[in-house]
Amino acid sequence: MSQLLDSPYFQLFFTIGAALMAISVLIVRLKASRRPVTIKKIIIPPLGMATGFLMFIEPQMRIPWIWVIVAFAAGWFLFSYPLVRTTHFETVDGEVYAKRSPGFAYILIGLLAVRLALHEVVEQYISVLQTGSVFFILAFGMILRWRLFMYTKFKAIQH
Repeated sequence: MSQLLDSPYFQLFFTIGAALMAISVLIVRLKASRRPVTIKKIIIPPLGMATGFLMFIEPQMRIPWIWVIVAFAAGWFLFSYPLVRTTHFETVDGEVYAKRSPGFAYILIGLLAVRLALHEVVEQYISVLQTGSVFFILAFGMILRWRLFMYTKFKAIQH
């Protein structure tokens, strides 16, 4: 199993998979701007993503707490920043919609490129599984801050 995870084919498969997931997220986000925003649509993504913490049941996925703190902080402060800055809402006919930002797609693609580049660097120093853990924590910090921001903005515009 370890040989499979360390093979270049697995790493290539992971990179292609990450790119396909990012493209699908981009398409979903662009389509979502055509429908009203609800609290449910804001909170379900981080709740769904939180199920990923079950990966830490597997000992090979566990990482030191300092790595958790650094990865979460990087996601919270650095990676979420462009998403927070480009997320705006507007009210149309009494319903709240996400305003489409012209740079949003480029920001998502840029974040993906930076994450993939960092992934390649980090993977040289720690195992593939631990790299996955680090980047999951980073992504969770990014999504959590962005969605909390969206929630507070949504509540403010609703009143």
